[in-house]
Amino acid sequence: MIKKEHITTVYEYDSAADLSSDLQKIIIESKEAALRAYAPYSNFNVGAAVLLSNGEVFSGNNQENAAYPSGLCAERVAIFYANSKYPNVPVLAIAICAFNKNGILKTPVPPCGSCRQVLLESEIRFKTPIKIILVAQQTIQIIENVSELLPLSFQKDNLFE
Repeated sequence: MIKKEHITTVYEYDSAADLSSDLQKIIIESKEAALRAYAPYSNFNVGAAVLLSNGEVFSGNNQENAAYPSGLCAERVAIFYANSKYPNVPVLAIAICAFNKNGILKTPVPPCGSCRQVLLESEIRFKTPIKIILVAQQTIQIIENVSELLPLSFQKDNLFE
């Protein structure tokens, strides 16, 4: 037997002021996007904002549907929107923020499995790490790349083994 460990490193900040102006910008955009989410069923509003390597910023939010599987998460809305506008420009970072009826959450919310897979595909596609920024009331967590969030990932090579 061989034991293998996968360790995820998370950097935690008390304030966005400790981050670059580009990252501060997408944090603000993610919060604003969350407030515009269409979440009448869960009342769980999520916003995401992506920073592209050309400096462009795109935001998205969760879009619910009475048939729950038909909705879409904020992260995928934002990344698909960015990729549809600039299909050859890598995503450098994504900020994610969530609100409920009491306001912005106290603890950061990471992307779901489907969003992690989509983010990983983008990271692999452009051979560029995507910084994940998880925003909460008084805490900001940063993971340096999607591979840290999805260490045992399904990738295109798995299709041809």
